[in-house]
Amino acid sequence: MDNERTTKAAKIGLKTWILIWGLGIAGQLCWNIENQWFNTFIYAKIAKDPSIISWMVAVSATATTFATFFFGTLADRKGSRKPFIAWGYIAWGICTIGFGLTEYIPKEALTVAAAMVVIADAVMSFFGSMGNDAGFNAWTNDLMRDGNRGQIGAALATQPVIGTIVGTLLGGALIGDEENYMRLFLIMGGLVIAFGVVALIFMRDDESLKPNVEGGFWKQFASVFNFKKFFSQKELVTVNVTVAVFFIGFNVYFAHMGNYMLHYLGFNEGDMGLLQGVGLILAMLMVIPAIFMINKKKTPLVCLTAILVAIAGLLWIFFMVDPSSVDPSTAFSAKNIPLIIGVFLVGTGYVVILQTTTVWAKALYPKDSKGQFEGVRIVFFVLIPMVFGSIIATPVIESAGIQIVGETGMEYIPNEYIYLVGAIISILAVIPLAFAWKFYKQRIDAEALMPAE
Repeated sequence: MDNERTTKAAKIGLKTWILIWGLGIAGQLCWNIENQWFNTFIYAKIAKDPSIISWMVAVSATATTFATFFFGTLADRKGSRKPFIAWGYIAWGICTIGFGLTEYIPKEALTVAAAMVVIADAVMSFFGSMGNDAGFNAWTNDLMRDGNRGQIGAALATQPVIGTIVGTLLGGALIGDEENYMRLFLIMGGLVIAFGVVALIFMRDDESLKPNVEGGFWKQFASVFNFKKFFSQKELVTVNVTVAVFFIGFNVYFAHMGNYMLHYLGFNEGDMGLLQGVGLILAMLMVIPAIFMINKKKTPLVCLTAILVAIAGLLWIFFMVDPSSVDPSTAFSAKNIPLIIGVFLVGTGYVVILQTTTVWAKALYPKDSKGQFEGVRIVFFVLIPMVFGSIIATPVIESAGIQIVGETGMEYIPNEYIYLVGAIISILAVIPLAFAWKFYKQRIDAEALMPAE
């Protein structure tokens, strides 16, 4: 009877799956705009200065982390995710549209323009985290059971790739040759607002979610910073450290990948989207075997494979791709195959490790603090990688990249060295993974000895 109840609880209805995919994809499209097109927007409309991007990434990561802790705690206390998802998405879409207005600040006021894009991105990230990180991600975690963990994890892992593919392809088409970024922000922001309204009308919280009030709000908010309690969970700590190290390497190159393809290799926005899209579509297929491996309790092996594949892709791009080895006049040239191979390998490593570590970490969250522990996830998945990745990327681009004198002064174009540095940092993730693997095996072996319920 218990097994029957567990199986029934693990089943997810069609409406819920539609919301998982609709809200997930809308959110990832909006994150894609921030992670990819905001960076190219800076180079196209403000200045070719990687330090502006680094400040924008670091400050927005801080805003994201605070918002996730704040609204995650609030949602846990209220025992509801729905209002945070719905109103968060609506505000998120409005702020996305508002970000585009920074284009109209005169270039002569470069300091003001740079400050405004940093502030506008931080505000957008704050509400994005309210709706997506503290709300949507915690809601999907509420839905997870032993029988659907792999499927939900696969959905959450593939959504960023789909968001990147669709966002890159559609973004390039909407921006067009005239570099109309405002059109992109209007349409994508409107889409996120629409899904916020859909959530407000149709979404329901999981029946397992109950209010969890532990003293006053700020006391409960601060409780997640009980490092003694957190570090006692050795497996969760080592998983998160593995993620942080890998994504520090990832953020060295990812935030600058669009400008690398546009300004170093010479592609336009549309062809850049096509090339990245083809590589990432192929990479997304690797989620299927990863699901089976996760369900067969081979999670650490999947992580190790993903890290090594990503490093292989980064080194491939460093050694095999340069302006002379591609044809920027069209995406459909055989000369561009080496670039597609590199994007495929890097994309495979990214999507598989994101899928695997998301499921792995969520399985270790305390049952009564899932929303709050989304904040812990954001520290290791977003804050640490983005801050340190940005700190590392700027000097790499300024010292090893291409330097030119432009209308706003000295300009810096990222080249292949961002991938080499990313690969060197990523290999260090194997060290904490080895410890996580040990703790994982101990837990699985202990669970195998427990009597069946």
